[in-house]
Amino acid sequence: MRELPQGLTPPRNGDAIETDHHLSRRAILSGAGALALLSAAGCSTSGGGLSALELDDTVTGSLRPIRPSISVDKHITSPDVMYAGLTDGGFNLPEVPYLKVKPEFRRQIVVDTTGEAPGTIVVHLQERMLYLVQPGGDAIRYGVGIGKDGFRWSGRANIQYGREWPTWTPPPEMIARKPELVKWQAGQPGGLTNPLGARALYIYQDGKDTGYRIHGSPEWWSIGQAMSSGCVRLINQDIIDLYSRVSKKNPVVVV
Repeated sequence: MRELPQGLTPPRNGDAIETDHHLSRRAILSGAGALALLSAAGCSTSGGGLSALELDDTVTGSLRPIRPSISVDKHITSPDVMYAGLTDGGFNLPEVPYLKVKPEFRRQIVVDTTGEAPGTIVVHLQERMLYLVQPGGDAIRYGVGIGKDGFRWSGRANIQYGREWPTWTPPPEMIARKPELVKWQAGQPGGLTNPLGARALYIYQDGKDTGYRIHGSPEWWSIGQAMSSGCVRLINQDIIDLYSRVSKKNPVVVV
């Protein structure tokens, strides 16, 4: 056992033993004084106060956003408004029971990840999504139905023109597969049961009709599935919205 210094008496039970590592009264008072000076300085960084501590004093509001704010668009709102029934072109479109449509397939504004120029329509077959690229880093996204195996097309093209409540004319090869369609070989007039729905955008490549369309469909339950004859189908309310945003010659990319 270590001997006590000269002149000190052993502690009684319960007394603390001072060691060589104890803090002196002078050190404690010096530390308290330093804390008092810092407290008096408050949040100020002038006069050599907190600046000596090299703290980051950047105000959050002064930080630049990573990307522009999501655009505000009066046509992208709550689903009960976007998919409500409406009268268009003399036809009464029924409301869409949107709760039966997966949320990801409902119209919405998202961050653009396509890398394409604003105005470009990008159809992602695997995702079952259509993106209309917007300025400022956004895209309007719509759920789509796509062609089943053997009827899909991909590549770069453009929208040549569009039609409201278009006439649908089944191609001869389709009539051969489904003879009951022969009644429409001269064209089925636009209407609520027309397979092209409320609008159609006609895809051309190098000036030639590809035979593929981006169009509406009364079969809202088919969105997200692969069951068409190659065309890209949207909910009727969505194709009306998309149609209102595009102009002649919009680029189309199908991947």
